[in-house]
Amino acid sequence: MSKDKKLVIFEGKEIRRIWDDKKELWYFSVIDVIRVLAQSADARNYWKVLKHRLLEEGSEVVTKCNQLKLMSTDGKYYLTDVADTETLLRLVQSVPSPNAEPFKLWLARVGYERLEETADPELAIDRALKTYLQKGYSPEWINQRLKSIEIRKALTDEWEVRGVKEGLEFAILTNEITKAWAGLTTKEYKNLKDLKKENLRDHMTNLELVLNMLAETATTEISKKHEPKDFIENKKVAQEGGKIAGGARKQLEKRLGKSVVSKKNFLPKKTIQKKLK
Repeated sequence: MSKDKKLVIFEGKEIRRIWDDKKELWYFSVIDVIRVLAQSADARNYWKVLKHRLLEEGSEVVTKCNQLKLMSTDGKYYLTDVADTETLLRLVQSVPSPNAEPFKLWLARVGYERLEETADPELAIDRALKTYLQKGYSPEWINQRLKSIEIRKALTDEWEVRGVKEGLEFAILTNEITKAWAGLTTKEYKNLKDLKKENLRDHMTNLELVLNMLAETATTEISKKHEPKDFIENKKVAQEGGKIAGGARKQLEKRLGKSVVSKKNFLPKKTIQKKLK
């Protein structure tokens, strides 16, 4: 991993981080974050006192902090307290600092918007549309992406009817569909596009989205027709649905003379040091 990917910048200060391939999570140095937010000359001692207070209060934040080896200023690697994004945001709530206020205000806003979206789901669609436009996606692509969300929802609803559990089982079946139509597992597909935590569908071309929608629609319809009784049968249906789109992909690639599965993504063209978020 290159150095620029090991660091993010917040308020002009470096914050070390490390990517966990298995969990697909970024882990950030707690000490570095504390140093920025608390503006403490002795961030290690500040964190030591804060940990003690949180433990006394019965907070689970400390127990969710892991230890991983991060490079220090001397170029050597030492075990360091790290936290994933969710744990880090919870930790920020416990730091009485003006620098923590932007995080806290953002959290409050996100929570309020989620409540609004629960009452009126159309608001979530409107916000998604605006977000995609702000990121520079074309209106044509956005229409395809919103349609793909509808198709995905129909598929997951069908899986729930067939007793498939949300989470790991959904992920396994999705992986089977992707492998059958694209010739790559979900992880291999994300690696091809140089993605980490990003949503794979958000980085598909129009053609890729269309084929993925065909695979998921076919899987939904086959499932309705055959009514799979257990996870093994659902897995076979997922493979069948994916193969239908896979056949379409191969025919199209034969006519085009090139691969439809693309390295193209919507990540920034240049590596930019960003604020921690």
